[in-house]
Amino acid sequence: MAKLTTEQATQHRKALALVDLDRDLTLTEREFVIDHYMETADARLDGAFFTPDGLARDMSIEVTGKRVIDLCAGIGRLAFACRDTDWERLNNEQPRELVCVERNPEYVRVGKKVLPEATWILGDVFDVPGMDLGGPFDTAIGNPPYGAVARGGRTAPRYTGGRFEYHVIDVAAAVARRGVFIVPQEMAPFRYSGRSSFTEERTDAYNRFERQTGITLGHTVGIDTSYYLDEWRDAAPRTEIVRADYTSARHSGTAPAARPAPKPQPSRNWTGMGATDFNTRPKAAQVAMFDVGDDAATGTIGLFDV
Repeated sequence: MAKLTTEQATQHRKALALVDLDRDLTLTEREFVIDHYMETADARLDGAFFTPDGLARDMSIEVTGKRVIDLCAGIGRLAFACRDTDWERLNNEQPRELVCVERNPEYVRVGKKVLPEATWILGDVFDVPGMDLGGPFDTAIGNPPYGAVARGGRTAPRYTGGRFEYHVIDVAAAVARRGVFIVPQEMAPFRYSGRSSFTEERTDAYNRFERQTGITLGHTVGIDTSYYLDEWRDAAPRTEIVRADYTSARHSGTAPAARPAPKPQPSRNWTGMGATDFNTRPKAAQVAMFDVGDDAATGTIGLFDV
């Protein structure tokens, strides 16, 4: 556990003093707590690393619906980013229901001050499928602990491997229609963040997860998590944000074997084509830009023919 700097320790004590106040906190005070409460100061549980603010906000773009559950919520950074905005409140929209599940009692105590509008549940994520939560959630979110975290012999409904983040994603399928999660980059079936181009890359661990659960993890609208690499505390994990559509997952048995990862394809170098090339070689420009050309078999013509 890294030692806090003098400034970090001072700000952490101020955050705790706000948490201990016998009144509701202002929005400014809540933001101060969530920014300055240090997960390393007291009892970091299961290697918890709180999500950087900007990354949480970017992830919230992918969250839809009025019922959201945050699994392994910490002090509520992700759920805080997903709360109702002033615009939604001014338009008298139905308030978004937030439920946060966390097993560290200190994190729950802090979370209740940071996000009092949420329902906080002190409990183990593996108990979630058996909880009475009032029906399915629209979206499950999480930045769960990564890797081979101790589980006390417990497993998700279908996944039996050793990756804790995959267990949480599988658990979420029991209570939500879709999921949005932050996972280590190597555990996503693609590479985008910090790369010059998108590639599909599957590991044996991911193939096992998909085969056992029937859940396919997809990419987002284009969120590059590497922008926040230096904003994690005491770590700099390379991550991806993944989406899971649980309504299309098959849970009745083992899914078909996952397809092998294709060889990465180089980016099309259309930016290297000069203006003369675009004028004199329109077909080459078309293929370079869009990977689309004439198809003699179907009679389809290319984009530059119309």
